[in-house]
Amino acid sequence: MSTATEPVGTLDVALAHASRLLHSQPALAYEQASEILKVVPGNPPARLIRGVARRVEGALGEALALLEPLAREQPRWAAAQLELGIALGEAGRAPEAVAALRRATELKSDLPDAWRILADYLDAGGDPAGADDARAQYLKAANRDPRLMAAAAALVENKVPEAEALLRAHLRQHETDVAALRMLAEVAARLRRYPDAQALLERCLELAPSFDAARHNYAVVLFRQMKVEQALPEVERLLAKEPRHPGYRSLQAALLAHLGDYTESIEVYDTVLREHPDQPRVWTSYGHALKTANRTADSIAAYRRALSLQPTLGEAYWSLANLKTFRFGDQDVAAMRAALARSDLAAEDRLHFEYALGKALEDRAEYAQAFAHYDAGAALRRETVGYSADETTRYLRRCQRLFTAEFFADRAGSGAPGRDPIFIVGMPRSGSTLLEQILASHPLVEGTMELPDIGRLARELTQGGAVAAADPDEFEERRYPAVLAELPPARLRELGEQYLERTRVQRKSAAPFFIDKMPNNFLQVGLIHLILPNARIIDARRHPLGCCFSNFKQHYARGQNFSYSLDDIGRYYRDYVELMAHVDAVLPGRVHRVIYERMIEDTESEVRRLLDYCGLPFDERCLRFYENERAVRTASSEQVRRPIYREGVDHWKHFEPWLGPLKAALGPVLEAYPAVPVFDAALDSVSG
Repeated sequence: MSTATEPVGTLDVALAHASRLLHSQPALAYEQASEILKVVPGNPPARLIRGVARRVEGALGEALALLEPLAREQPRWAAAQLELGIALGEAGRAPEAVAALRRATELKSDLPDAWRILADYLDAGGDPAGADDARAQYLKAANRDPRLMAAAAALVENKVPEAEALLRAHLRQHETDVAALRMLAEVAARLRRYPDAQALLERCLELAPSFDAARHNYAVVLFRQMKVEQALPEVERLLAKEPRHPGYRSLQAALLAHLGDYTESIEVYDTVLREHPDQPRVWTSYGHALKTANRTADSIAAYRRALSLQPTLGEAYWSLANLKTFRFGDQDVAAMRAALARSDLAAEDRLHFEYALGKALEDRAEYAQAFAHYDAGAALRRETVGYSADETTRYLRRCQRLFTAEFFADRAGSGAPGRDPIFIVGMPRSGSTLLEQILASHPLVEGTMELPDIGRLARELTQGGAVAAADPDEFEERRYPAVLAELPPARLRELGEQYLERTRVQRKSAAPFFIDKMPNNFLQVGLIHLILPNARIIDARRHPLGCCFSNFKQHYARGQNFSYSLDDIGRYYRDYVELMAHVDAVLPGRVHRVIYERMIEDTESEVRRLLDYCGLPFDERCLRFYENERAVRTASSEQVRRPIYREGVDHWKHFEPWLGPLKAALGPVLEAYPAVPVFDAALDSVSG
């Protein structure tokens, strides 16, 4: 066996031998490269081998001392830039690592490692679009099959249908090609067909369990479906192999926050940002966790830090506005106006700036300009979401036809007997968070968060469970809710037990009751009653114009696709009132309604009524709900940490001159409020 002191043949043979030793025997590789340099001083490949060997051994300081001057001297050598980028990343110098990796890919576009690692750092830095592009380039570089190269090129150019057709054709002949499976999963994720993406990635990992990039994609897809308890073990498995990987740790922190483990989530963010401080989007996510944990000053500081790193990051400005109690200064307003005047501002940043500036101007009583910015933000958002008010109305009609008094009487005694859940339903921005905070201040009740589990059960009951989003118009209409008529009592009980088991992870105390506050669950009241007949259901209702306009000026991170048009919001509110009126008729007394304005005017009486309905003894702490230090995840988090204030009840009146389309869509619901008009489905122009 050759050693470092034996003579070597040609220089190329010696270099090749040293290279082969790099990952198995880095110390010996370093020795052999050093011997080469004695014979050929300054030889660049030998110097590169020495730098890589030190990196592999974990001696990052020595590695960088060798690689940085080499990369400066050889600026056109892609391999030197790549190895420098890897070492910089491992040393926690992420922005410099990204720059070096970009130089490497510019010099040589077919470097799979450069693209793969670049994608990971862009993901960690909160640039998912850039990461998607880099991963597509990685796949393009990693596989020389012409059909896969063409599909990867289509993904890079965002030609999603073309990429899908090419990949499906390829997989018909090569069904175990894991690179193609992962690419097709990326197509499905871009189309928000998350269950399809999940299935493809599960097959990919079944074939190649060590395919870490696919496992990371899998965890992200699970997270996007709010299957947080499933995603976390996948991330932990990745972290067991790469415990300092910033992308994995950032995802872990986000998952922990969604499970209510805010202390641990914040600790993970702290660690990531100490090592990789120049990540504006990670600072923004950190701010969200701090806000939820009631560390408002720290959250503001985190958002400000994000803006110091990236002044055009619209999400950080909107996050400040979304605190509701924060007020922008003159410099902030000027900065937002300047950003919106730019021609190169990304559409996602632009819509966040529109909403944030709208809030700033509303706080200054400049209502006409504020409305104009809210309207501009909503128009931008409307272009990116699919929503059909007609589909929602058709869903309402199907519920009315199916859910009769006889239907429920025939199924009396079905479902799980548990009394633990207290559901709060209604429209978003209706005072539901206030009710949650009041109830969660009772010692027998635990507050959780907006739980996705009822919506997930409903989606799983549709054909194949293959519906990606929570909006009612995206259900496979032929199966839901009609499928509920086919379920025997044992299955209804099983579904109730399944819900209780799934939500157990959110319960951190021994309180006998817990709150599931997901306003849109009003669409699933029939399902809730069937599978959990003893659960309490509370309907939070607010004045139509106050509630609907509050939704219109709120930018939601996901869901609530009805909220970006005054006409759509009005129709959605009207459908909500009609569906709940139908439930009142067929299940009298089943749902307890709280009118927001009455809660504001006579808080103690309304709280007593609420507690009586829930079977809870009166407790004074429910009147001092603002003293409760629990984490609150919704847009009203800061408002419910203050005593009840009356000045916001009629705030919508400042915008009344522009609410004509909303009033028209609401029709008799507006005129009758808080009473409910008599609805006649036959008069509706939308067929069921």
